[in-house]
Amino acid sequence: MKAEAMIQSLRRDIALQVSRVARRLGDTQLIAAQRLGIPQPTLSKIINGRVSDLSIEFLLRIAARAGLAMTLQTGREAHEAGAFISGLARGNAQSSSSRLAQEARRSLVESGRRFTPEERLEAFVEHNELLGAVHQAGRAAEKRRVTGLPKSTL
Repeated sequence: MKAEAMIQSLRRDIALQVSRVARRLGDTQLIAAQRLGIPQPTLSKIINGRVSDLSIEFLLRIAARAGLAMTLQTGREAHEAGAFISGLARGNAQSSSSRLAQEARRSLVESGRRFTPEERLEAFVEHNELLGAVHQAGRAAEKRRVTGLPKSTL
């Protein structure tokens, strides 16, 4: 049961990342779908979060076509799972990333330069915690966007 919930959480997150890229790819879903090499109804399902019947592999193939460099994370609980964008394979996504995401990226790069292997492991854990915070902030922002609720009500 936990595994299925975690897989569903990953599906939703990958779909969210793909839908964000799709919005930037074209004025219409049809144009974005053509650029991603999928039918428009499939893109509509992804954008609207109806992904329970789509495989993670299929969603990852679409993400790769979109040029997304993505890190998947699982956890002990389903809510800990997520798909994190680590950049774009083509171009640079850092200019549009949040302050928190930039701090997480900076922390990881810095740790690779100055730490012992044990310290790197500890920094990696801290980095993943920051990524988790970015992920949760993104989910909250998306929920506010979808529901139209102000920030203070969530």
